[in-house]
Amino acid sequence: MRPDQGWIVPDWPTPSGVRAMFTTRDGPVAGQGASAAPWDRFNLGDHVGDSAAAVAANRGMLQEALAARPVFLKQVHGTDVAELDAKTPDGTEADGAISAQRGLACTMMVADCLPVLFTNAAGTVVGAAHAGWRGLAGGVLERTVHFLQALASAAPAQASSAYLQGAGEVMAWLGPCIGPRAFEVGAEVRAAFVENDAGAASSFDALGGGKYLADLPALARRRLAAVGVNRVYGNDGTSGWCTVAQPNRFFSHRRDQPALGTTGRMAACIWRI
Repeated sequence: MRPDQGWIVPDWPTPSGVRAMFTTRDGPVAGQGASAAPWDRFNLGDHVGDSAAAVAANRGMLQEALAARPVFLKQVHGTDVAELDAKTPDGTEADGAISAQRGLACTMMVADCLPVLFTNAAGTVVGAAHAGWRGLAGGVLERTVHFLQALASAAPAQASSAYLQGAGEVMAWLGPCIGPRAFEVGAEVRAAFVENDAGAASSFDALGGGKYLADLPALARRRLAAVGVNRVYGNDGTSGWCTVAQPNRFFSHRRDQPALGTTGRMAACIWRI
């Protein structure tokens, strides 16, 4: 997939057998997509009011472009993690996914929430998590890392030393999300993080009246560091990663829901080839 086709190809040092992609409002080619306004053009969500035929067409284009099957979960802002295999149906309820199988893409749909992709240094397992503030505070990243490492540790009897050395070392990529200048939250959101990590207060800027601006990528990096994941790439909280600020490129629930009543969904995908 070429960068000029509009989708984001994560820039991180993954093993040679791992691929990742983040879709935008465009399909594999600029201007492509089956969805009409307000879901234009490449909406992948089947729960936002878009035509079922349009969503199916867009998902078909995604699968063809990836040369892998994206598994679309029913995401509920929770912390459940599903291990995917060829029999896992779309609609499985989870906000994290892991897999060791080739040709199967762990896929998270987003429209402001933070998508996080994972792999281990050996490239034997991949994973993805949907980190809105509820899931992030609830531990979805930690649980995804835990299950990913457990799956990676199930090494074959004749595993090579390189496999064993890289099995448990996890790296992560943070995708686009609502940025720290746009994510206004209440005191209860701040409390959900600060209660168990006083240092998380540095990721909130007070606006007054019990309101704060929250930095989701910074909070995610804190949570990942706490479980030993220090190789973290992607979203650094700067404006180029903000979904709200770029209406021509990204869907945004926070931006579009009040004005349009709905919006589409993008997808972060990671798979083994």
